[in-house]
Amino acid sequence: MNIDKLREELESDEGCKHEIYLDHFKFPTLGIGHLITDWDEEYDMEVGTTVSEERVKECFEKDVKQVIKDCEKLYDDFDHLPEDAQLIIANMMFNMGYTRLSKFRAMKSGVDARDWNKAADEMVDSRWYEQVPNRAKRLVDRMRSLHGSI
Repeated sequence: MNIDKLREELESDEGCKHEIYLDHFKFPTLGIGHLITDWDEEYDMEVGTTVSEERVKECFEKDVKQVIKDCEKLYDDFDHLPEDAQLIIANMMFNMGYTRLSKFRAMKSGVDARDWNKAADEMVDSRWYEQVPNRAKRLVDRMRSLHGSI
């Protein structure tokens, strides 16, 4: 999977801020949607604190490694899916995390069967689709465009 392409997509969807900010749930975040935890050096820093490009990159690389691991855990054949399917699933995993995305059982069934329209239908039939409508619609359209891919 092209990690640079994934980063471009996630920067577009998540934004990229070189400072500590509050996400839509009011959790401290930095860079490309990196949720700050007590393991992070920024843990007790104030909202608005500047974060370097190097630190944003470091956090993104760490987050993406976990996202790919989680994708491979959920989909045994993740590396054998069409690249666009990998990018779509990784984008969703980055956005929702393993616990939430693993509940998309019918979508997974569609992906496993290479029934991209079924997978897309199941993406639409979710709260996620309502919560991030622009992102979701774009990813659904891309999933449908895989029709005919193995």
